[in-house]
Amino acid sequence: MPSHAEQGWLAIVGIGPGNRQQMTARALKVIAGADIVIGNDTYLDQLESLLTRKEIIRSTMGKEVERAKAAIEYATERRVAIVSGGDAGVYGMAGIVLEVLEHTGIDLHIEIVPGVTAANAAASRVGSPLSGDFAVISLSDLLTPLKVIEKRLSAIFSAGIPVVLYNPKSRGRPHNFARAVTIARKYMPDTVPVAMIKNAYRDGEEICITTLGEAEKHEDFVDMHTTVIIGGEESRIWRMGTDVKGIITPRGYHRKYVY
Repeated sequence: MPSHAEQGWLAIVGIGPGNRQQMTARALKVIAGADIVIGNDTYLDQLESLLTRKEIIRSTMGKEVERAKAAIEYATERRVAIVSGGDAGVYGMAGIVLEVLEHTGIDLHIEIVPGVTAANAAASRVGSPLSGDFAVISLSDLLTPLKVIEKRLSAIFSAGIPVVLYNPKSRGRPHNFARAVTIARKYMPDTVPVAMIKNAYRDGEEICITTLGEAEKHEDFVDMHTTVIIGGEESRIWRMGTDVKGIITPRGYHRKYVY
């Protein structure tokens, strides 16, 4: 556990996809040693079996600053775990907690516990689409202006590497996914493979493998629970016979070795 437990501590814990089998041993140990566990309902519900005899503080999406302030306040005297889906440092709670902590000037023992990201979890369900360089972009414009997102998409797609799209579509922003596909098609051929993975490693998991040229036909499949992987210039659909198994992005071994 973090040191100086008698003075309290704060752990920002990435819980990966949310089931126990996909959490790290360290994440499980830190949560087990916490007096208080803080998180939004979605993540706490996934951890229900781990939270017996703990004080639970529930929050909602959009209340990240309040959640961070509460965690810091409690952690001055008690053992606190604030949980975050995927990895806490990738579109998670680590950044805002550290910003708030920096602003307060409180000297607090803090640990960031890494977790399996949505990109890693989704990629593992469809082969090996992220074998080399790749990029991750969130299409949520709640904190980042859409013009900035579009500029970044253009830069990354022009590089020809696989791109993982987080938060691709919601009721409040129904057109962002289609816009991302349009930008991708400016730089890459329609034959580039695309994987859409909904609820990776969770109940209701669904997978759709298509191509960039056909991606918009599957737009109804895409929602906030979906991670989209758009392959790069060398990515290809992986087949066993006539069965589509996933996507492979060669790392370059074929250029050096015979196999």
